[in-house]
Amino acid sequence: MAQILIMVQDNTQIIKEIIEEDIWGSIKQFLEFGLHYGKGENTIDITIGLLLLLTLSFVGTIFFMKWVRQFFTRNMDLDDKLKFVSIFKFIKYVVYIVVILFTMSTAGINITILITASAALFVGLGLALQELFQDIIGGIFIILDKSLRVGDIVEVDSKVGKVFEIKLRTTRAITRDDKIIIIPNHKFISDIVYNYTQNHKTTRETVKIGVAYGSDVQLVTKILETILQNQKGVLKSPKSFVLFDDFGDSALLFSLNFFISDSFTDPRIKSEIRYRIDAEFRTNNITIPFPQRDVHVFQQTPFKHSNVQKPDREWGIGED
Repeated sequence: MAQILIMVQDNTQIIKEIIEEDIWGSIKQFLEFGLHYGKGENTIDITIGLLLLLTLSFVGTIFFMKWVRQFFTRNMDLDDKLKFVSIFKFIKYVVYIVVILFTMSTAGINITILITASAALFVGLGLALQELFQDIIGGIFIILDKSLRVGDIVEVDSKVGKVFEIKLRTTRAITRDDKIIIIPNHKFISDIVYNYTQNHKTTRETVKIGVAYGSDVQLVTKILETILQNQKGVLKSPKSFVLFDDFGDSALLFSLNFFISDSFTDPRIKSEIRYRIDAEFRTNNITIPFPQRDVHVFQQTPFKHSNVQKPDREWGIGED
């Protein structure tokens, strides 16, 4: 029985040596096959094992970043998920650079000099690309806090446009005259931006009008209210209303306040309202005055006018 145990132990030891020396040794020799430069601490080894490690690192990074993106975007809308694609692409490139540097360090390449030289380069690039980084950070904030969505109507630098695309660096909108404006994202975090549809799609619009002094203000109010009630595109609820704003220099000032569901087309609705106002005022003999100024001249002494001419002989005329 003891001899059998000794034989089993010997066979186990032999199998272990075969695995370590022959199989694992062959695999290790295969992985270490490659190009070797230099000697000692300055040795640079580019082997099959290193290339396999680099490949596995890239594959692992791809799957890891894909999992992270799915984890963070699992409860987001489709539009927000598409925005996050750009962010993760940027992060993925940074991770790739880290993996490459780690692989170079594993190969024996001294990356300290490379990192030191790159630091000065990155400082210069950072100063040159300052606005670019601001745009990227602005794009990230837009996606995270949802301060801007596709379909929102915004006013930037006195330009009104409807947003149709939000990217990591820029936002694109179409104006009322069908022109595309490209807005750098940093404007949404550094400038004042009016978002007409942030809370809801309904907005209140105003048309101002002035009538001549002496006009029947009750009749004017009734006409304006009737125009709003019959105007296509003006919502019935919330209810429109007319305000008597002020006594102006040349007119009694009124404002028509109404609600619409598409503020992008409000110039057309306002134009139609002005046409109706002009027609109704003509029918009811209500005058829309133009600016007037009365000039009063005051003088302390009577004005004297002198048109005395010198005698002709003073000028040598009429002499023989």
